[in-house]
Amino acid sequence: MLKIFQFILDWSEVWALFIPLSVLLLKKQPARLKLVVFYVWIALIINLSIDLVWKFRNILPAAYNSNNFLYNVHSIVRFYLFSAFFIRLDQPFLVSLKKLLPICFTIFIIINFTFFENFFDYWKLSSRLLSTEAILLLFYVLQYYLFKINENVATKITNSDFWIITGLGIFVALNFFIFLLYNELTVRLQNFAISLWSVHNISYIIFNLFIAKGFHESGKQ
Repeated sequence: MLKIFQFILDWSEVWALFIPLSVLLLKKQPARLKLVVFYVWIALIINLSIDLVWKFRNILPAAYNSNNFLYNVHSIVRFYLFSAFFIRLDQPFLVSLKKLLPICFTIFIIINFTFFENFFDYWKLSSRLLSTEAILLLFYVLQYYLFKINENVATKITNSDFWIITGLGIFVALNFFIFLLYNELTVRLQNFAISLWSVHNISYIIFNLFIAKGFHESGKQ
């Protein structure tokens, strides 16, 4: 039973995305959510590739049996799509800083993978990239809530933005320290690091449940 549960959890990065996708089949989403819709589709392609490489790593050629660079791709795609989503929200709050962060992130990527890390590192994830993405997205989430507080208007729980951003906030808040310390843990406490990744997978399921809720609520607005 435990092995079945672990198998389901291991593949959650793929099947969890079918939760919001199932809502998309029933409800057409407004233009303001198109970046989130695009993220769900592209995340499915990337995550399916990640899990297939992991599943068939023993029969793939040595040069192609590592999926670490795909996590880097996913991290970059997720940041740019959600930063653009936040920038397009009708929130004239810290707007200059919100527009500056993608530029800073781009500079960080260029410097990091030119001088410090290999984007296609066979042995490890880029903890630096994933944790930087998480903390920047967490900033976007917090500024969203600060704007709502300063606006002095109660946020409707039926607001699709609220559900999607809350799900993103839960995901990045839970995973920031996992991303930051993961490579170090794999060296010193490998079994613990593997178990800790289950937290990432569970939080990703939660993230997709909130996206699905946001897609569902968008039809009521």
